[in-house]
Amino acid sequence: MRAIWKGAVSFGLVNVPVKLYAATESHDVSFRQVHEKDGGRIKYQRICSVDGEEVPYSEIAKGYETEDGEMVVLTNDDMAELPSSSSREISVEKFVPSDQIDPMLFEKTYYLEPEKTGAKPYALLRQALLDADRMAVVTVALRQRTTVAVLRVRNTPAGDVIVLQTMMWPDEVRVPDFNLDFDEVGKLKDTEVKMAHMLVETLSGDFDASEFEDDYAEAVESLVKTKIEGGQVTRTETSTKTGGEVVDLLAALQRSVAAAKEARGEEAPAEEPKKTAKKTAKKAAKKPAKKSA
Repeated sequence: MRAIWKGAVSFGLVNVPVKLYAATESHDVSFRQVHEKDGGRIKYQRICSVDGEEVPYSEIAKGYETEDGEMVVLTNDDMAELPSSSSREISVEKFVPSDQIDPMLFEKTYYLEPEKTGAKPYALLRQALLDADRMAVVTVALRQRTTVAVLRVRNTPAGDVIVLQTMMWPDEVRVPDFNLDFDEVGKLKDTEVKMAHMLVETLSGDFDASEFEDDYAEAVESLVKTKIEGGQVTRTETSTKTGGEVVDLLAALQRSVAAAKEARGEEAPAEEPKKTAKKTAKKAAKKPAKKSA
């Protein structure tokens, strides 16, 4: 793994130099949008909705749309004036009971590895979190923006590791807009509750992530493999593999020269026929070189 951030955890007067690593990666199956007829990839253009013209990246800015549909354009200078932070400190604000933080708030997870000089204070912080069964609420600047996160200890094959989990802001968690009304259901019967308890007890066990498999991804890979073995592959100009075609280097060079001349507005020379080119090459080889004076 490659460290994506370096800094220090600070709590009280103690500093723990650490490296930050992304702890998760997505294995979602990725598809391309293609033309069904010939397998060509679909391209998308950046078209302005006002003048209908294609817009180059250099002219694209950030825009904030107001509630009444007005657009406020923010320039690079505007963005530079916004509050940002380049601090390399993970500052512990408080230690809270682990059950007080709703898992819904958790966003992205990172592993913290101590630098050599921070091994002992790292172990001290890790042990304190374990013994107190608490999480450390911290503030940290990632990607030039300060965010709230927590530090907790996770048991891994490599040992007990401190992980940092960034959190969403409270107003980013949506409130359900439906009402839960069980009046029409009526009172739950004791026998029904008892059977529900029995079902829960019957299906109880310890969580083991290895028991679950991504059968969708495996099915896609199997399907693609079957199609490849059956020769159901569409060759396109952008395919990385050729069908064994031998490239005529001379012809390719001639076309490149012609394209370059045409781009400069010069008259492109007619392509020399292959037979003529071979004869010219033979004559040049037979013709004796002139002796130098």
